[in-house]
Amino acid sequence: MLEYLTNDLLWWHWVVFGLILITTEMFLGTFLMLGLGVAAMIVGAADKLFSLSLEMELALWILLSLISIVLWFKYLKDTTVEYSGQSNYSLTTQGVVEETIEANGRGKVKFDTPVLGNTVWNATSKEDISAGNRIKIVEIKGQLIVVEAV
Repeated sequence: MLEYLTNDLLWWHWVVFGLILITTEMFLGTFLMLGLGVAAMIVGAADKLFSLSLEMELALWILLSLISIVLWFKYLKDTTVEYSGQSNYSLTTQGVVEETIEANGRGKVKFDTPVLGNTVWNATSKEDISAGNRIKIVEIKGQLIVVEAV
């Protein structure tokens, strides 16, 4: 099998492999396969220009793939979103108190952007916050949002 690959693997096989990986990325949406696909296409171009051996092609593809993965996780991945269980919210989300919240009591708040699909939530706070004041999220505890005044 290795002898077959060494003799019959051509530069355009790498390009096709890269296109398959990039097409797979369209269905996944993770951007991880995009880097692997681009790495495979670069290996195909390098093989066309320099006639590389199979070992060199594989080493180059692995190296470029690792570089793309490191770049993705270090610089390109969005890390501004906090995750709490199934929650997907940002601690910068702000809103307005609709019903006064007494210290350690409950009230209603309306957020500028939807939080977990809703803009109006029951909320609690460690301090008194009167209606009309701006608030921000501290944390989400199940169906109750803990807020504080901005």
